[in-house]
Amino acid sequence: MTTHRMTHRSHKPLTDPNRPVERAVTAALVLGVLAGVGWIVGMVYTVAGWSF
Repeated sequence: MTTHRMTHRSHKPLTDPNRPVERAVTAALVLGVLAGVGWIVGMVYTVAGWSF
């Protein structure tokens, strides 16, 4: 029976600023959140306008 020794390897960090795919995903998420907040503000403004 042989024993296998695990060697320690350092993993790459999960967030690497040099990876354009992650930056694109982050930018898309930020834009999505901003669009959602804008939509909610627009709905509140519209409903507030109906009540006056």
